[in-house]
Amino acid sequence: MSGWGLIALRRYAASVAAVGIVLSSPPHAFAQMRNLASPQTTAPAPLVPGTGVPGATLVAPVPSAPPAPPPMAQAAPIVPTGRVALAVAARYGHDAPQISAGLIWRVYAAKPDATGVFPLIKEDRTAAPTFVLPPGSYVVHASLGLASAAKSIQLRAETVREMFDIPAGGMRIEGRVGDVRIPTGQIAFEIFTGSQFDTTQRRPIAQNVLTGDVVLLPEGTYNIVSNYGEGNSVVRSDVHIEPAKLTDIVVTHRAAVITLKLVNNSGGEALANTQWTVLTPGGDVIKESIGAFPRLVLAEGDYHVIARNEGRTFQTDFKVITGVDREVEVSTH
Repeated sequence: MSGWGLIALRRYAASVAAVGIVLSSPPHAFAQMRNLASPQTTAPAPLVPGTGVPGATLVAPVPSAPPAPPPMAQAAPIVPTGRVALAVAARYGHDAPQISAGLIWRVYAAKPDATGVFPLIKEDRTAAPTFVLPPGSYVVHASLGLASAAKSIQLRAETVREMFDIPAGGMRIEGRVGDVRIPTGQIAFEIFTGSQFDTTQRRPIAQNVLTGDVVLLPEGTYNIVSNYGEGNSVVRSDVHIEPAKLTDIVVTHRAAVITLKLVNNSGGEALANTQWTVLTPGGDVIKESIGAFPRLVLAEGDYHVIARNEGRTFQTDFKVITGVDREVEVSTH
């Protein structure tokens, strides 16, 4: 990792943790928090690894058994002559619980090589590893999902113990239409830092986050963009992530699944090789497709559809009502 890379990671963690605006969730999003570290009075929903990118495939940070004695209190291992022990652990913040899983530790040389790259010396994925290293200067980087912390550490002769503060929390999202959960694979989420009311150009910090994915993030405010289907059902919600808390978020879409058919007679067979264009009443194109039975998700509202088949054009208006999935027939007569 380059020096600029480490500096960027530090700045990123600091800038996100410093967000001071806390926004309540809008009516179409419901958020519920649970503790990541302390024992639960009721069994939590399982933290299922997912495929979101990045940060969604993570080890569950909730311990399934009573925690072991704090690593900082453990005896130093036997260290060969000419080596020094470095014992590290991390917590969710000052005076916060210790992080028991999901960490990635990397130890870098303090100086770059001839190519300008800081050499990676060791890596470990246990909660509280002890590194045995030659005396010298190092940079230790700890990451938990998209949250991280880094320290410059000098090793001389005595064992060094370091505690890293990573004020991070978890986010898990699902989408619903009314009380019905939208199946995995039909809905995906993007996560941005800051509020939806921030008009600056930003790239998502996590894309293609699926239902059930757990994304670990630095403490702060985030904007979730929920895309149901490939039509126009898009919902934006703000949520505040707190350290050591898993926030379950339910995003509600006002939409329905519509199947289009071009028929010669009501209830007849759909005509193949039909070109479709779905528009708003104002003429904005929502979706174009080709096929006998195009299936699309549309937000609640009024629409105009145009069907083209064998050089002829047919059209009709229709309405989408939340939760009412149906077929819309376009007649050739």
